[in-house]
Amino acid sequence: MNLFFRFLLVKMFVLVPLFTGNKIGIFNQTFAGGLRGVDVSHHQDRIEWETVLSNSALSFVFVKATEGSDFTDSLFCYNWEELARWGLKRGAYHFFRGYGCGMEQAVHFLQTVDMRVGDLPPVLDLETLDGIPEQYVVEEALIWLQMVEQIVGIRPIVYTNQRFYDRFLAKTPLRNYPLWIARYAEEIPLLSDGNQWSFWQYSCSGCVEGISKEVDLNYFGGGEQELEEMCWRPSLPVSVP
Repeated sequence: MNLFFRFLLVKMFVLVPLFTGNKIGIFNQTFAGGLRGVDVSHHQDRIEWETVLSNSALSFVFVKATEGSDFTDSLFCYNWEELARWGLKRGAYHFFRGYGCGMEQAVHFLQTVDMRVGDLPPVLDLETLDGIPEQYVVEEALIWLQMVEQIVGIRPIVYTNQRFYDRFLAKTPLRNYPLWIARYAEEIPLLSDGNQWSFWQYSCSGCVEGISKEVDLNYFGGGEQELEEMCWRPSLPVSVP
């Protein structure tokens, strides 16, 4: 076998992911052996988690729990309990509506999600203003973050896409929270303010055996110890208002 084909085979071995998507042909070498995960909602239909676990080396899963002040994802309870059953590290996220009250949305999330020791921090998904002035949305989102942190006892994660972050969040207090950035490209997210992210959603069209629909794919920016250190270890019971 000549040197060219040996080189090609080595590159294929290093770069082929454990699950695939049409936006991930070439990986940054930093993440060739990194921690990978997915995020799901009712849009993926009912997931066969045993099949997923048997065929994909997932390190974490984020699950949609709530949206706005009154919407609960129809498959949240199923996914949340199945992840606990199979021992997959899990985190719950809330889709924030710009026209809603931050406190009411926080209460809705807290009353829906039953967190357990070892879960990942709650996530605030903020990716639209819903036609509301950005200052108001940021203020209400900050109320959500502060209330959840105060009651749960762990700093939440902020999810958004790179463009939304650069345009609306880079100069606000939300930049001080752990970040989960969506950027569907071969290059890692580079934020305009030089801020660092913890999670990178690099594809919205991944294929994972056991999940019938396309699914979002993610990297964690650290190792197993760093991921474990992010998880919830409550010192006091949570009391939801």
